[in-house]
Amino acid sequence: MLEFRTQGFNGYSVKYSPFFDSRIAVASAANFGLVGNGRLYVLGLTANGVVAEKWFDTQDSLFDTTWSEAHENQLLTAGGDGSVKLFDITLDQFPVQSWQEHAREVFAVHWNLVGKDTFLSSSWDGTVKIWNPNAPASIATLPTHTCTYSAAFSPHSPSILSCVGSDSHLRIFDLRTPASASNHLTLNIPIHTPPKPRMGAAAPPGIAPTEALTHDWNKYRDTVVATAGVDRLVRTFDIRAPQAGPIAVLPGHEYAVRRVSWSPHLSDILLSASYDMTCRVWTDGSAMGAGSMKQDNMLEDPMVLGGGREMGRMGRHTEFATGVDWCLFGAEGWCASTGWDERVLVWDARALMQ
Repeated sequence: MLEFRTQGFNGYSVKYSPFFDSRIAVASAANFGLVGNGRLYVLGLTANGVVAEKWFDTQDSLFDTTWSEAHENQLLTAGGDGSVKLFDITLDQFPVQSWQEHAREVFAVHWNLVGKDTFLSSSWDGTVKIWNPNAPASIATLPTHTCTYSAAFSPHSPSILSCVGSDSHLRIFDLRTPASASNHLTLNIPIHTPPKPRMGAAAPPGIAPTEALTHDWNKYRDTVVATAGVDRLVRTFDIRAPQAGPIAVLPGHEYAVRRVSWSPHLSDILLSASYDMTCRVWTDGSAMGAGSMKQDNMLEDPMVLGGGREMGRMGRHTEFATGVDWCLFGAEGWCASTGWDERVLVWDARALMQ
């Protein structure tokens, strides 16, 4: 396990470069993001450990970062002052572009993985905005009417995007639809829908809505999305059946789940980071074939669904674990995590899986 210390700054997000297997970006904030500056680190994995190749200081906290899909040296930040900034690591100090439209903190930025020519940002102001890096203003604003913590483009389509927020709903937008009264909104899935009762089992109790903090699209199954948040459960949904409730429910975390990320190599594996200071590796049960059949008559916890389970955990963080990401290259299983303990850890998830 490799470690880097973000001295004086608490980590909020970590992202591997889509171009280099040895480059990692970390968005961080002083004073746990409550007040003060932010810092964007660009870290290199070398024979001598993790080194800071570059860093940029910002006026306000940074809550998220994402690498450009079109330019290997550029990356975006989400700022506490409502700004979205584009940095180039070959240049010093200042961003090459800055956009200031959001009225509240920006909590997520994500580059279009298919089109590669646009990116999005989501904010506590209840909007998701679509941007072109060459345009001075946003090219679309999608109202969510709720504090939006996480937004992402589908890895399978240049025009489908999703978000989750404080009202416990997963929203799917399709930019190909007419921008009528629905503002491109095509699905609005209540995350707190209880799973369908099994034969012989009592119906699960109704679940109160809680804030959804994170979500991610499966990289292989183009209709599957994982969500997680304050109620400590990781859930997966199939957007082809929006009213059916979750297809898998994975309990285990002891506090809110702050980040989930599907594996780029395996269709059933995902990683989560939580306020309980652990990062956990899960299978959603989809690759086991008979997993769901076996469960039909098992009179166990009605909140466990889909045959998934925790496969391992990494408990080396000593504060909230806030960010986690998989390496796209090399041996499958390498990942990085960051947290409020001012540390970035690089580790092999396969060493934990059993």
